[in-house]
Parts: sequence; structure tokens; C-alpha cells
Amino acid sequence: MQVLLLLAAVGFCWAQYDPNTEAGRTSIVHLFEWRWVDIALECERYLAPNGFGGVQVSPPNENIVITNPNRPWWERYQPVSYKLCTRSGNENEFRDMVTRCNNVGVHIYVDAVVNHMCGAAGGSGTHSTCGSYFDAGNRDFPAVPYSGWDFNDGKCQTGSGDIENYGDMYQVRDCRLVSLLDLALEKDYVRSKVAEYMNYLIDIGVAGFRIDAAKHMWPGDVKAILDKLKDLNTKWFSAGAKPFIYQEVIDLGGEPIKGSDYFGNGRVTEFKYGAKLGTVIRKWNGEKMAYLKNWGEGWGFVPSDRALVFVDNHDNQRGHGAGGASILTFWDSRLYKMAVGFMLAHPYGFTRVMSSFRWPRSFVNGRDVNDWVGPPSNSDGSTKPVAINADTTCGNDWVCEHRWRQIKNMVIFRNVVDGQPFSNWWDNGSNQVAFGRGSKGFIVFNNDDWNMNVNVQTGLPAGTYCDVISGQKEDDRCTGKEVHVSGDGMANFQISNHAEDPFVAIHVNAKL
Repeated sequence: MQVLLLLAAVGFCWAQYDPNTEAGRTSIVHLFEWRWVDIALECERYLAPNGFGGVQVSPPNENIVITNPNRPWWERYQPVSYKLCTRSGNENEFRDMVTRCNNVGVHIYVDAVVNHMCGAAGGSGTHSTCGSYFDAGNRDFPAVPYSGWDFNDGKCQTGSGDIENYGDMYQVRDCRLVSLLDLALEKDYVRSKVAEYMNYLIDIGVAGFRIDAAKHMWPGDVKAILDKLKDLNTKWFSAGAKPFIYQEVIDLGGEPIKGSDYFGNGRVTEFKYGAKLGTVIRKWNGEKMAYLKNWGEGWGFVPSDRALVFVDNHDNQRGHGAGGASILTFWDSRLYKMAVGFMLAHPYGFTRVMSSFRWPRSFVNGRDVNDWVGPPSNSDGSTKPVAINADTTCGNDWVCEHRWRQIKNMVIFRNVVDGQPFSNWWDNGSNQVAFGRGSKGFIVFNNDDWNMNVNVQTGLPAGTYCDVISGQKEDDRCTGKEVHVSGDGMANFQISNHAEDPFVAIHVNAKL
């Protein structure tokens, strides 16, 4: 019994649920396909001053260069080696970014693609972002090195070698995901090479990892890799701190593989969150915002302290992954801001904000035929810099949702109310709702087709507050609407159903 308890304790100590963000910083942002030099600048000029805790970066390791279609975003998910050179930049630029971001309290989380290498039809040669030679047909990746012995070809029991039935957990974990060469992660050699890569990044100073395609790996194999990882770099993190781990497990129910299978390794990505919230905000299937009163575990989600949550991600904003058409994105900006506002106000889960690039959507028979398009690029294929306009928005087709005033101010809202209870819920039985976060903040939504005019209990101290959705507090004045809270905590909220931003948020740091 003592041995079992000891083993349980060791496993619990390893389970990495703490995002390692600095005190008072509660959200990270995914700067999808950004260059390292631009991320370093963004940490210093915008993310740190506005309370962002960290950045999820695109995979930093060498990948195959795909020219048909030309340089798609998904080539980043087809590794050739673990060398640090991609279209986001080289190793020196990566190191500089990590150092500069850490120095201003914004940490870096790496998207770790370790389930597989490139596609089986990737050919042979040096068409890779560092110029490393590889031969996909012979399973030969000498820059790692991996050989045919290091893949699951013999273990997969399907005729094609690919996953054919998601109801079979053995296929899902032992066969190829869309022809990507599946690594034999039960082999200690393969585990060691993966851990070597991740430890190299830890030494540089990263704070954690998104484990790509974790659903396609056995939980025990993932744990065996994680058990080989070092503590975080003590230049920026406390002694003994472990890397934050959040695993991509698409679990919408109905399949044998569950997000809970991976709790022993760290948090999991709760894909039901964005899918359900999109359905509610769109008012599909009879859903109403009034039903969000028990949002979180009450909706069948994983426990809050095991969840990483998001409204959309780089996959499902393109119709891939989970959630389908219900997923809200920057293309639906009015509803999207409400959804992100709700996520950042609500205490459930650890929150990640999306920051995207535009692409030329073109729907044919209900499918976007341009869903493959990569980041804004120059004629030579290099990624365009993120241009910052005079009004602080982004140019060069970078969307920069994290710079939208409403989203940036809700990231600050979440920091202000951190640790406060979910409180003072109010709804009209339809799509007008409000709730507070203890005595620190309050938010109100009008997603009905008629105007809103209500008096509700905020739980906040008496005074005049600046609505951080329509504007913000600058010096001692408000650039947006003002909200007056009376001595008993009551306040009146009037929100037009035609408003571009049909919600209002106030917090104690925006008190005038």
C-alpha cells in the first residue's frame, strides 16, 4: 500500500496543470504563424503592458516545405527534424524571443508536434525549412535520426495504414493520422529523442507545451516522455517548477477516447467549450444564454482545473477539428467579441485567446476551398511582418483579435477578478444575462432581438465605473459609457439590440 501511495504521489507531482504565468496574469494568446521577431516586439510593446500571461507559438522545429498547395499553414505540422528553423525564424531569433518575452513576464508555450513526422507521400530530398535531407518513403530522417524501426507501420491493423475508424482506440493511437508517419512512442529511443527536443526548449526558457495530437498517442507513452523532462529554467522560473502541459484531445463525446484519459499528464483542450458556446451565442437549436447559468462542468465539460479553453483555434476556425459551423471566429466579429467576453469573464478553465490571419475564403458546396492558405507572405514565400497601424490594429492581413479593444480589456478584466467567485447571476429567461465576479467585476449581455433596460445587483462598491467594452479608463476619464452603481450595489444597464458591442463590463480598476 505504501508503494502504491508513493507512486500516486509521484504521478500527482508530475501532473502539470499550473500554467506558470506570473501573478496577476491569467490568459495566454496564440499568435498563430507569427515570426519570432514580431512576437518579441509584441511581448514588449503590447502583451506585457496589457497583462497577457504568455504566447502559444507555432511549431518551432524544422518541417517539410510543401508547394502543392503552396506553403499551407499545415506544413508546420509535418516535422522533418527537431532543429529550430521554420518560416517563423531561426534558432537565434527563437532564443531572442524567449529571452525578451520572459524578461517582461510574458512566457512562451511551444506547440509540440511529437506524434508523427511528415506525410508518407512527402518524398525525399532537402525540401525542408532547414535543408535537412529526409526520405519519407523509407522512413529515414537522419537529422533526428529516425529510421524505419521507429514508426508504427507494423503495429497498425488497417489496410491503408491510416486511421479508418475513430471508434477503435487502437487505430486512433497506432495508425497514421491523415497519412502522417506515426512514431512508435512505446520505444524508449523515440521517447528519448522527443524528450531531448523538449528539454532543449526548456533550457532556452519556454514555460510549457501544447501537445499536438495527444489523442493519437497512448497516455502512458505521453507520460513516459514527460517523466524525462527537466524543471524549468531558474533564470525565469522558481526552482522545481515543471513545464505546463496541455494536450490536444478532441473529445466531443461518442468516441472511446476521453479527455479524462489524459488528466494524469496535465490539462486537456476542452473542445466542447467553443462548440457549445458558439451554438448558444448563435441561438441555434433553441439554445439561450439563460442556460449558461451552470456553464462549465454542468455542461459536461472536464473539471475546470484540467481544462484549457478557447472560443476558436487554428483548426476549427477553418472548419477542421471539432465544432463545425457553430464555431465563432473573427469573421463573425460582433458575436465573436461576445463569446470571448463571456469566456474571459467566467471563471471556468484556463483561457487562451486566438490571434489569426485573414485568408481568401471561398466556399464551394459548403466547404472553404482555401482553408489551406498559409500566413500572409511575400512573393518569395517568406512570412510578412506584423504591421501595426496608427490606431493599434494590425495590417498585412494579420487580424490581431488580441488587440481588439473589447478583447484586450476583457483579458485585463479577468486579471482583476482572478480568484473571485461566480456571483449575482441574472437572466430574463432568454438571451439577456448578467453575472459578477465577487466584489471585483460585473458583465451584462444583450443577445436578444429587443432592447435591454434592467436594474440588477452588481455586488460592486458604490461609484461610477467605465464600461471597458465601449471604451476604457484613461487617466481619470472614461472614453466609453459610464455605469453608476448605487450604495446598495444596484446599477441600471441599457443595451440596444442593434449595438455593435451588445455587452457591458465594469471592474474595480475601471472605477472613476
